Amino acid sequence: MGRLFRRLGQGLIDSGHNVFKVNFNGGDRLFWRLPGGIDYRGTLKEWPAAFRAIVHDNAITDVVLFGDCRAHHVPAVAICRELGVPVHVFEEGYIRPDWVTLELGGVNGHSELPSDPTWYRQLAAELPPIPQHKQVPASFTRRALEGLAYNVADVFTRWYYPHWENHRPWHPLIEGVGWARKLLRGKERRENAAALMHQLLKSDRPYYLFPLQLASDAQIRLHSPFATMHDAILLVLRSFARNAPRGTRLVVKEHPLDNGVVDWHEEVRSMAETLGIEERVDYLGFGDIVPVAQHAKGMVTINSTSGTFALDMGIPVIALGQAIYDMADLTFQHGIDRFWTEGTPPDEETFAAFRRVLVEKCLIPGGFFSEEALDKVVRHAVARLEGHALTPE
Repeated sequence: MGRLFRRLGQGLIDSGHNVFKVNFNGGDRLFWRLPGGIDYRGTLKEWPAAFRAIVHDNAITDVVLFGDCRAHHVPAVAICRELGVPVHVFEEGYIRPDWVTLELGGVNGHSELPSDPTWYRQLAAELPPIPQHKQVPASFTRRALEGLAYNVADVFTRWYYPHWENHRPWHPLIEGVGWARKLLRGKERRENAAALMHQLLKSDRPYYLFPLQLASDAQIRLHSPFATMHDAILLVLRSFARNAPRGTRLVVKEHPLDNGVVDWHEEVRSMAETLGIEERVDYLGFGDIVPVAQHAKGMVTINSTSGTFALDMGIPVIALGQAIYDMADLTFQHGIDRFWTEGTPPDEETFAAFRRVLVEKCLIPGGFFSEEALDKVVRHAVARLEGHALTPE
């Protein structure tokens, strides 16, 4: 995640802590560049013993990582539980924008938070109001350039890290070709998306929204019933074809960070044509999802955080995989076939309580891709790691 760990490491060092960082590849090493870097060059099989030694030899009291489903993270988390070492997991924010997730123990499908709406309402009633904070800027260009730098450093140092394998299913060079193809078609994609958004927002014809998730996302592979995004798309389109009211449309929204290796527009078009609903299915390949969600009749998601801002807007939501927000009074609990005709808006009080508890337990203000956003993340992350409460801006 770009400069996140370097900035956090420096913040912890400035607060008097000893900090060590395991680098698994050249991208990790490029973005660290602080004392305490440990280059791991062994195999995945050898990693658990090596990690146990790192924890012991350096008197580690806490472990911080991004995502808890990657191949090296899973055994590390298990060892920390065995040793009684707290694990703090960063992720993209459960509620966006302006928040990131930093949760103790695990995130998403591994979160220890319950799925009981009564628990959230009762706990929220005992908490003070959410500390006020301002919006933070985020730069997609910065995110893209830092991702490019990371992957280039990874590719050109594979000789030094001979056993490293990326958690993503494609080689970085293949992803680079995909991104290049998207960039070459950028103008056409933006124009088509703008035309579709204008049509959707000006028309009274009702539509449902289905935001796609990244095919490489662990939330698909490990926290959903689907092996691939292709399987999820086919299930949603089949259910829509059989059960959605006549006159309604389905808008499939491409993920903004999709690498273009798979042409999802063509995949969706082909499946819709086979099901005889090509005239009722739209593909939105670019643009802000918020205005489209605001006017939607409902949102179908696997476990995307898009579901939380749809809930915040009072839009009916169904989650097809494990999602922290998938519970009674928030999401539809009776299957996708009934959702098209029976979906109801979330209970406002329950969502407000849910949001308040998340901020208390596992959200911190800020973001990853601007200096102002990182400043906030580091300040609040250090406070949380030291056991202090979040402070107002």
